Order: sequence, then C-alpha cells, then structure tokens
Amino acid sequence: MPTTHRLLHLSDTHVSRTGPDEDGVDAVAALEGLLHDARHVPALDLVLVTGDIADDGSYEGCVAVREMVGAFAAERGIPHVYTTGNHDDRGAFTRALGSGHLDADGRDVGRLAGASAGKRAAVSDVGGLRVITLDSLVPGAVHGELSGGELAWLRGQLATPAPYGTIVALHHPPLSLDSSLIMKDVGLHDRDLLADAVAGTDVQAVLCGHFHHQLSGTMRGVPVWVTPGVVTRIDLTAPPSRTRAVLGAGATVVDLGGPFSPAFHVLQAREPRAGELVYLVDAVSWADVDEE
Repeated sequence: MPTTHRLLHLSDTHVSRTGPDEDGVDAVAALEGLLHDARHVPALDLVLVTGDIADDGSYEGCVAVREMVGAFAAERGIPHVYTTGNHDDRGAFTRALGSGHLDADGRDVGRLAGASAGKRAAVSDVGGLRVITLDSLVPGAVHGELSGGELAWLRGQLATPAPYGTIVALHHPPLSLDSSLIMKDVGLHDRDLLADAVAGTDVQAVLCGHFHHQLSGTMRGVPVWVTPGVVTRIDLTAPPSRTRAVLGAGATVVDLGGPFSPAFHVLQAREPRAGELVYLVDAVSWADVDEE
C-alpha cells in the first residue's frame, strides 16, 4: 500500500517580536534555514507546527512564523496547521492564526471545538486525513493540561472514523524518559485521559513538540512522536541533573498509510554552528551551571 499522506512536522520555532528568543538565538534564521533545507522533500501534503510559535507570546512572532511557513506551504499548494504551546498567548495566537488550521492560501479552514471554552482546539480535513489540534496551554505554567470539554469534544470527533484516519497534534507530549528529570514534570499531566480518548480509534499518531528532542513511544497502542525543536536542540548527553541546549534546527517527515505507517524520519538543518552551546542549567532549579 503506498503512502497516502506525508507531513512536515515542526515545533518550537520561538520567534519573538525582535526575532531572537530569550536565549539570544536567532529564531528567524533557524526557521528560514530549516525550511530552505527542507525544500527538496517531495510530495508533502501538510506542514504542522506543534506550538511555542512565539517565544514571547507576541502577535508579531506568530505572524512572522505564519508568513515563513505559509510561504513554504503556498509554494507547494498545501495547508499549514498550528497548535498553541506554553510560550504562546491564546489572544495573539487567535489574532494571527485563527483556529490554527490554514489552507494553502492562508484562509482559516478549521472548525473550533465549541465546548473548549476559548481554547484553540480544532479539526480540519486534508484529503481524507482528519487533523485534530488540541490546546494544552496552561497560562503561566510549563506543563500542559487538557480540559474536560476538550477531551469530550475529541471523543465525539473520533466516534466516526475518517477515510484515512486521524492525527492528533498538541504541544505537550504524553510521554517522557525516566532518565530525564525535566521531562517528567513539564509534559502533559493528564496523559491517561488522552490515552483513554484515543485508544481503539482511528488515530494513526499523536504528534507533539515541547521537548526540543526527538522521542517516540506508544500510548495504549497509539504511536506518539515528539519532533525536535527548530530554535534549539536539547542534548541528552548531559548528566541527568543538567539540561543542555545547543544550536541545531530539526524537523520530522511523517509518512502515513504506507507499509511501515506511521514512519518518522528526522531532518537536521545544515547549520555550521550546530552543537554550539546555548545554555547549561540545573534540571530542577534551572540555574546556570558549569560542565561537570
């Protein structure tokens, strides 16, 4: 069976009003470089960006990402879809991106979850593939949560299968590594409720960001994929008590419907400064530390 849908999955662009993120990384250059290096990826059907669109939560940051990703999508005649992240502001996100589901011409084509009380949970169709975005943003917090109304809406959407199945996208991963102190606390806190909602449905994959590091696992038999960050990469060769971020933009190509579906492969931008230290902090206090 041939691949039915191919997605370019980005996350954590962290563009601000001024361009650089709070650590001084040129977020605009990182995204531009990654999109340039991804220009030869064939047969894409969708670009997905799973949150932390704007490092400072600004409207201007969201617009800058929309314009860069939107230009890439428009050249290919494909939609581009966004979720909120913990750095984002719902008001600014809504002004810039609407429901988060934009077609190739930038029109808002998403159907918002009526029961989500202002959250940016929405659904759209991409050639028979149902694309559902959830809003796990908890204002002022790093971890993520889903509301009861949002989960009830999700279960209602999944009650009827889609022609080519469904992908569910959100910022906060419902999995973590036991060896990582930071991942345990900053992911999705109500992961079991999400697992209950997607188990036994037509969900082909749950796609996330937030960790700035590629990670895969399963949740009640449903594949979960965490794509690497665009602005920085978390380097897990650091001791477990440390969190080390380095330069190096990454993304994922997701293939659905083929013999190995879902299949994920990582793209790394050709950044000459890749691996250069951005910060090294204590994994609990987030205070700057020296190499051990």
